[in-house]
Amino acid sequence: QVHVAESGGGLVQPGGSLWLSCEPSGIIRSIDAMAWHRQAPGKERELVATIVGRDTTRYGESVKGRFTISRDNSRNTLHLQMNNLEPEYTAVYYCLITAQISTDSGPLDYWGQGTQVTVSS
Repeated sequence: QVHVAESGGGLVQPGGSLWLSCEPSGIIRSIDAMAWHRQAPGKERELVATIVGRDTTRYGESVKGRFTISRDNSRNTLHLQMNNLEPEYTAVYYCLITAQISTDSGPLDYWGQGTQVTVSS
């Protein structure tokens, strides 16, 4: 089984920055994609940013120019640098790993428990 752990959330003032990290553990044969999603109160979960393969990135429209997703390939860790945060970015941020754990199965999705990000003065 694959376990996904996020860290780095917290309370930040508008205009501030946060650095999120995600680290999968368990027996992983290969990672196809890694992504950050978020879910604000009363809203559906949405894509924030994703890395496919080692360095092909894609961002949600609302975070372009503010957030940067990166991957440490040597450790299979995922990061999200969030700058110039606004109150509407308050949400639980989830890490998603799409990985293969054996040669007998295709890639499967593994979610973390989420980390709360609150932007407020």
